[in-house]
This record gives sequence, structure tokens and C-alpha cells, in this order.
Amino acid sequence: MNRTLAIIEREMRKFFRSPTLMMVSMIFPLVQLIVLGNAFGGKIRDAKMGLVDEDHGTQAIRIKEAFDSVRGNSRTFVPIYYDDEVRAREDVRNGKIQGAVIIPPQYSARVYEKNRPRIALIVDNSDNFMSATLTEKLTELTAALNQPNIEPRLLQQTALDIVELYPYIEYMKYLLPGSIALAMFVSVMIGGGMLYIDDKARGVHEGYLVTPITKTELVFGLTGAGAIKAVLTGAVLSVVGSLIAGVGTVFSPSTALGLFLMIVTVSLAFNSMMFLMMVRVEDPLVPRAVFGILNTLLFFPSGAIYPVQAFPAWLRAIAKVDPFSYAVHGFKSLLLKETGFTAIVPDMLYLSLFAFVTLSLAVPLFKRTL
Repeated sequence: MNRTLAIIEREMRKFFRSPTLMMVSMIFPLVQLIVLGNAFGGKIRDAKMGLVDEDHGTQAIRIKEAFDSVRGNSRTFVPIYYDDEVRAREDVRNGKIQGAVIIPPQYSARVYEKNRPRIALIVDNSDNFMSATLTEKLTELTAALNQPNIEPRLLQQTALDIVELYPYIEYMKYLLPGSIALAMFVSVMIGGGMLYIDDKARGVHEGYLVTPITKTELVFGLTGAGAIKAVLTGAVLSVVGSLIAGVGTVFSPSTALGLFLMIVTVSLAFNSMMFLMMVRVEDPLVPRAVFGILNTLLFFPSGAIYPVQAFPAWLRAIAKVDPFSYAVHGFKSLLLKETGFTAIVPDMLYLSLFAFVTLSLAVPLFKRTL
């Protein structure tokens, strides 16, 4: 144990002597949280919607009033009035406006005659998110226009009441669990994998050959030092990221305790995985080359950015064994849902088993020779 602690002490001293390394491993996930949290997941505001009125009847006026109501309330789009359908279509194609609604001639007459009145929506479907939002909003407006002026005394249609378990969760909050997991992974990759390979290339590990340190003690020492670095990174990111995203649950004693246990378990799983991957690597360029691949292969399928249920079958299979998935689910349960220990027990069990298996494989693969 004393020899293992000596290795941990050496690694931690080297880590704290490099404040730049510490800051890089923490700042990158914070920047990602702030940028992606504000760039994705927000509601569409002030999109330019063209309106071509070829009817000029009373029902067309109702549509214009509905457009003005949207502009004054939800502000999903701002109406831009056109006299020519061809010009409106070309402006949608050229990106000057995001969509256009065409009110055809005789629209009001068809409404009064109940003769299948129609309006057209032209959207640029090269941007699926924008077109889906505009289509949804226009569908709501159309449904409102179809409501009778006098409500029937007896309701003959089924109404849906939506019950939300939690207050509105902004995308920055949704991204916070993934950012914490990513920060810990970056800390493991830079402060663990890359430093380990660099020390081996510089001959630092040659000194271990003249000591009574065994392979097991050396592996446990290096893994323990990397886990401590990841725990520190995860703790700092949890507090700072929660303050930036506006998540107050991190200051609850029960949540903080569960969060600490999750951080320790995730750090052990990530470090043992990284050590297993780098245990036979000799070239210092290899961890730098695979960093982007590992980030893509582990982070994006975890559900940190997009729900796993939307993935194809082969990507779901990756997410099923990906330790990132269980880390993100555990952090999300604690920070966003306040579910307590019950929800994170399966995540901790999988991560603990993952750490045990990978560490058991790393010990016999480790070569205590040059």
C-alpha cells in the first residue's frame, strides 16, 4: 500500500505543478456547455414568415390577425407581407425568409361554403428543425381557425391534458450531465493516458525497474492517481456547471452525496478503461490521434446530446455498453430529476463492474519492462 501511495503522490505532484493542464481539462467542457447549451435546444424566435393574401376576404383577415397574435406573444415568426407568390417562393429558396403562407383566391368563399378551404405553407426543408417548428405552429393556427365560434354544450372530442413532472428544463441544463462526464473523460485522457505514455517515452518508468514495486501496485497507483484527478475535475465541473446552468439541486445534501459517489465510480471506470487501452501503447502520438475518435465513439452515443431512443439499432448497441451512457444517466437523475439513490444504483453497479473487469485485464497485460 505504501508503494502504491508513493506512485499516487508522485502523479498528483506532477499534476498540480501544471496548472495549465488542469485548466484545459476543465475549461473545454465548460466552454462546450455554454456554447452548445445556448446554440442548441432554444425555441425559434423572430423567424421571417411571408404572407401572400390573394383572397382579401374576411377569413384572410382572421389569418392575418392570428399572425399578429403570434408576433406579439410567442414571437415564433414575424409576418412579411407579399403581393406575389412567385417572389415569396424565391425569397424562401434564397434564404431571405424562412417560410411563406399562401392564401389562395376564393378562400373566404370556400370557408363560408364549407367547400374544402385550403391555405399553403412553403418551407425550406433543408433545415428540418426550422421547417418542423413552422409547420407545428401553422398547424396550431389552422386548428384554432377551425374551431367553431360557438362551443357546443357537450364536448364530443377527447381532450389531452399534459402533466409535466418537472419545470421547463432548458437545453443547457439538459447538457450539464454530459458535460460533467466529458470533463472527467478529458481529465482521464490528458492527465492519465497522455501523461502515462509521455512518461514511458521519456524513460520515467525505467526507474520503477530498480524498485520492489510490482505490476499490480504500479497499475493500481497510476489508476488511483488518475481517478483522483478525475474526481477533482468532476466535483469542480458539477458545482461550476450547476451555477452556470442554474441547477440548484447540487447543493442538496442527499444529492451532493449521491453525486460524489457517482463521480468516484465514473472516475474509476474511465481510468481503468483508459489504462487498459494505453497499457501496451508505446508511441506518444497514439493517444492524441485517438482522442477525437474516442470522444465521438463514447460521448455522442451516450444520450448526452440526443435521446438514445432515436438511434439506429447498431448505435443503440454501442450505447448499451458505453460507460458514458450510465454516467450521463446517473448525473441526469441526480441533478435534473432529484430521484435519489434508487435510480443510480444500476448505473453504479454497471460502472463498478466495468472498472473491475477492465482493471483485471490491464494488470496481466502491463509489461514492467522497457
